[in-house]
Order: sequence, then C-alpha cells, then structure tokens
Amino acid sequence: MTSFVFPGQGSQHVGMAKDFHDNFNLAKQIFEEIEDYSQMNLRDIIFYNKNNYLDTTKYTQISIFAVSYVIFKIFSMETDLKINNINVMMGHSLGEYTALACSNKINLKDCSLILKKRGELMNNAIAPNETGMAALIGKDSINIQKIIDENKLNLEIANDNSPIQIVISGNMNEINKSETVFLKNNIKRFIRLNVSAAFHSQFMTEAQKMLNHDIDRLNFSENNIRLISNFDADIHNSSSLIKENLKNQMANKVKWTSSIKKLEEIGEKNIFEVGPSKVLSGLIKRISNNFNIKSINEISDISKND
Repeated sequence: MTSFVFPGQGSQHVGMAKDFHDNFNLAKQIFEEIEDYSQMNLRDIIFYNKNNYLDTTKYTQISIFAVSYVIFKIFSMETDLKINNINVMMGHSLGEYTALACSNKINLKDCSLILKKRGELMNNAIAPNETGMAALIGKDSINIQKIIDENKLNLEIANDNSPIQIVISGNMNEINKSETVFLKNNIKRFIRLNVSAAFHSQFMTEAQKMLNHDIDRLNFSENNIRLISNFDADIHNSSSLIKENLKNQMANKVKWTSSIKKLEEIGEKNIFEVGPSKVLSGLIKRISNNFNIKSINEISDISKND
C-alpha cells in the first residue's frame, strides 16, 4: 500500500508538466478537457506565463490542479497503478481538491469548475495588499501561537507546515509590525509571501460561505480510498464528512504537520508526491524520517520510482 500527496499554491513554475503534454496524448486530452470546462487557455499560462497570470490566484489554483492531475494520470497509466493499492490521499489546501479528483471521488468537470470558482473567490476576497502572509522558520505552531498571544498580535496561523515552518495570515500592517517581535523571539527567518491576501484566515470567511453552495452540490462517488482532511487532520471516507471539512478549509488552518503524523500513526511507509514541485517532500522529511518519499514531477521520475 502507498499514499499520495498533492501540492498547493506556491508550487507553481513556468513550464510545469510540458514534458508530459509533449509526450503523451492523454496529457494533451486532459489539458484540453480542463480548458473546455474552465473556459481558460491554461496551457499558455502554465507553459509560457502569458500576461504573468501564473502567480495570480485566480489562475494559479486551477493551473496547479491541472498539472498535478495530468501527472497522476500518466503515472497511473505507465505504472499500471491499481486503486486497491492506494491507502490514503491528501493534499495541501487546493491539493485536497486534487486528491478528491485523483481518487475518483469527484469528477474532473466538477473539480475544474469548483477550483476555478475557489481561485476567483480567494483572489477577490479582499482588496490587494491589505492583507498577506508570512512564513516563519525555526519554531513549531505551539511556540508561534504563544508568541502571538503574549504579544497580542492580531494574526492567525494559516499553515502548520512542519515543526520548523509555520505560515501566518493577517492584516499587512500587523504582519509588518510582527517581524521585529518574531525575530526578537528567536525566529530564524521571517519571509513575506507573494500572495494576494491572507488565506486560511478569518479574511476568507465570506469567500468560504460563497464556495460552500458549490461544495454542497458536489456529487461524490464512493470507493475505498481514504482522505486526510486539512481541517481536522483525520482520516475520512464519508462523503458528508469530507464535504463538511471542505466547507471549513478555506478560512481555517491547514494542519499539515498533524496530517502527516496521522499517516505515520496508521503505519504508512510509502508516499508519492505528485505535482509540479518537491515542496511537500521537504516538509514531510522535517516532520518524520519514517517515510520512503518519492516525487513525481517529470517524466524521468516515473522510471526512477515505479
């Protein structure tokens, strides 16, 4: 048995999955299908960064999804992957939707449309540059929360990525003010992130409410693949529970560290990261050294890792 993880925003780069597109007809067909559903010329954005759209949330999310889905489908075809050999799937933020599509719990059309809507809602949730995010390197979430509380900072933990990497969200003025506070409390690095808003925080509450109508309408198919949800870091195979967690995901913390510890707890040893980067592999190695982690983001990775 093995588990699969799928990346979120920040993993994108120009030209991702072009080798799959140029060498597999199936990849071309999938890109065309997602473009038809979304009414977006995604390949111009993904392969050539047309109009500098790739780093704009409205386009980033569905682009990363398209790439991850294409890579997974080619990997499955080339390695003759059987559903029965998959233990758990999970993804970071938008990657959770990729996991749902790759596990065949929701279909490609529904996933494409809801991620288009999600990207638009998150992109437009609040005026640009009023809110933002920063990555803090050097302490775990408990210590970061303690610093926030003791210094009365109006900030939220958005991503608990690893025991030494936490992402915070909040008003931009508050984030700027907090840098000195965190550095005085022995944070090794304070990195402002190039994002349009404070994701996974209270600032996404209204956008989440609007997306929830679409989540309620999603048709789920039942199968034996289980999902670990970002919201509660627990394992689910109930469509109703997965939906409820999705309805809380955008405005709450991504519990990535706890999710990986849950995989460890159930005895999982093998993880494939499928998508345009190796970001998650790096995070997982900082959480536990008990996994055999393999990244699939180029064609050559398939022959190395099958």
